Amino acid sequence: MALRKPRVGVFGGAFDPPHNAHVAMAQAALDHLDLSALRIFPTGQAWHKDRPLSAPEHRLAMSHLAFDDLPRTSVDAREILRAGPTYTLDTLRELQQELPDAQLVLIMGADQANALHRWHGWEEVLSIAIISVAYRALATGSDGQFDPSSLPPVPPGAHFEKLQLPPMDISATDIRARATRGEDLRQLVPPAVARYIEQHHLYRSA
Repeated sequence: MALRKPRVGVFGGAFDPPHNAHVAMAQAALDHLDLSALRIFPTGQAWHKDRPLSAPEHRLAMSHLAFDDLPRTSVDAREILRAGPTYTLDTLRELQQELPDAQLVLIMGADQANALHRWHGWEEVLSIAIISVAYRALATGSDGQFDPSSLPPVPPGAHFEKLQLPPMDISATDIRARATRGEDLRQLVPPAVARYIEQHHLYRSA
């Protein structure tokens, strides 16, 4: 009987800033996806963002503050250190070379999954990693939905999993706006991240 490959989670994002819903997603992945390890990847140059991201050193530092206390979890800076636009495919290819005996599990929200066919090399992404799609109930009572059949034809063997999240209506856009107004963020981001944002005057207009 063949031994099952250890499963390594891959969770990327701008993390500008990392907030409580990000941490909840990481914790849910650890609890429910049978991961031997979870890698967190702050984005370098996000090709799909229509706004400039905060300085990479700040987003990397906040990611460590948000995720370092989670078991089996490590923050990986390679996308920030890599020159040029950040493509998930490049990261997955590197991990495939470094961890040839592992099954990679790419964790994303339903909104990202619905846009997956617009990703660079998306078909190869599906051939390398299992896609774990997080569904989060919203405050309105609706659920973010993803139907794999809505994508163009996927490669043979492509596999999707569902990751259920608790209701959390939190967005980084709203947090940045609150920070600009000098509002208290401690209910929205981990306490250490809130202190970091305040100490470094992040998201302030002046």
